[in-house]
Amino acid sequence: MDMLEKLRKKIDQIDDELLKLFNERIAVVQEVGRLKRTTKAPIYRPEREKAIIDRLSKTQKGPLTKAAIEAIFLEIFAISRNYELPERIAYLGPDGSFTHQAAESRYGAISDYIALDSISAVFESVATRRVKYGVVPIENNQEGTVQETIDYLGTHQLSIVAEMALPIHFSIAALEEDLSQVTTVFSRDIAFRQCKNFINHYFDHEVKLVPVSSTSRACQMALEEKNSAAICAPIAAREYKVPILYNNIQDSADNTTRFLILSESFYNEPSGEDKTSLIAKLPDEAGALVAFLQKFQSAGINLCKVESRPAKMGTHFKYMFFIELDGHFHDPEVQKTIAPYKDQIKWLGSYARMC
Repeated sequence: MDMLEKLRKKIDQIDDELLKLFNERIAVVQEVGRLKRTTKAPIYRPEREKAIIDRLSKTQKGPLTKAAIEAIFLEIFAISRNYELPERIAYLGPDGSFTHQAAESRYGAISDYIALDSISAVFESVATRRVKYGVVPIENNQEGTVQETIDYLGTHQLSIVAEMALPIHFSIAALEEDLSQVTTVFSRDIAFRQCKNFINHYFDHEVKLVPVSSTSRACQMALEEKNSAAICAPIAAREYKVPILYNNIQDSADNTTRFLILSESFYNEPSGEDKTSLIAKLPDEAGALVAFLQKFQSAGINLCKVESRPAKMGTHFKYMFFIELDGHFHDPEVQKTIAPYKDQIKWLGSYARMC
């Protein structure tokens, strides 16, 4: 037996042992699920999953990076949750969207997903309990906040369960074999803006840029129209079987979108490294916002985000503030700081900081 065959045989033995251990883990998970159902405890515990990944990353001695450990165990967690209690998840669709990709990164490929055509539809599905969880974008580090998400956080009684960051990589896909044959490119407006350098440098002829509702829809259009291409997520190109001509065509290598997982009446225990989201409706009087912000400064609490949005109250120009801070809502210092404003604050959730 040559050395390569010996190594393959060793890998097979390790895989057999891994499968045995995975089955043992699932058996324990099913016991946990039975216990949770008797106490009506939530199956998804993002702070517990983060603690496991952090512990494994600190104790492991091999070549695996924390990112690799996270990728492996997030899929294990997702499969495990399906054995504990299958849950239905709604996301901003269509299939192959970046939100679809974000949802699968937390809930795995085998969960029960529903693609919805608007952020409002995702909120409504969670609020009416047609689904257990909803996944929506909240901000992009190149383009800023998704204002619609903030507005619905203000009007719906939902909780933020978790956050996650997804690197945004665009591809250009087409049935044509070369860009010289492409005369029309379909995508979202935001994708055109984030890939403008590629468009300017790689097309030596004039092309028509046609905005569509999603990058997934762009793939469908590229299949239907001759001499066209789609700027899309790689997952969308694979979903619709459109050959990718170039990957990673975005202008910024740091292009990242943050997503929120939503549910109804969800509570995370403090993890020791948390983020809290609030809506504040302050009095319309001189110094009200400054006095509010100074309370947090005096307490040494870092505010990660402060953003104003129309309160949409009658014909007046009133505003609410979307605020995110470091710490858990029930941390003593946070409670002390917000106490004078308890009637003006809506707590959206506290969750393990992931980005």
